[in-house]
Amino acid sequence: MTGEERRKQLLQILSDSKKPISGTALAKRFQVSRQVIVQDIALLRANGAEIFSASRGYLMPQNNPELTRILKVLHSDAQTEEELNLVVDMGGTVRDVFIYHKAYGVVRAEMNIRSRKDVREFMEKILSGKSSLLKNVTSGYHYHTILAPDEQTLDLIQDNLLERGMLARLQDYEPVDFWNQTESG
Repeated sequence: MTGEERRKQLLQILSDSKKPISGTALAKRFQVSRQVIVQDIALLRANGAEIFSASRGYLMPQNNPELTRILKVLHSDAQTEEELNLVVDMGGTVRDVFIYHKAYGVVRAEMNIRSRKDVREFMEKILSGKSSLLKNVTSGYHYHTILAPDEQTLDLIQDNLLERGMLARLQDYEPVDFWNQTESG
């Protein structure tokens, strides 16, 4: 089987699966190393395939659009990596980060962090000293739009952030419909 044929079959397997499939399981199925599967996934992503990495394996979005939830969070700079890893390890994607500034309104930046690799790359940029975290403009308070395949995953992410003391309470002056604010602003 050629690499191209394997990747085509890999796409079909992942698109048919409702649960994550580990790289090890895929490697056994195709009788290749796990590293070959990792490289195949990278190539498929480079060609536009939406493949998410979770702690339990690889997953593609089903025909149902992913669910989203906006979470307001507060944590130290040192906890940023922990926060992002928590989301991706539980099967979520951090779509964006935004703040609500009393003078500027909603200020938003795309993140699209889906894996620990994405978290590492983001942290390397921040730790380079050339940029700082958007949350620091508003005393640490910020929001993330979290994507997940189902409500249970969103609940799990939210519960774990709450357990770690990272969720923050909405204030009266904050807009309720953040998504419309961020899209039009």
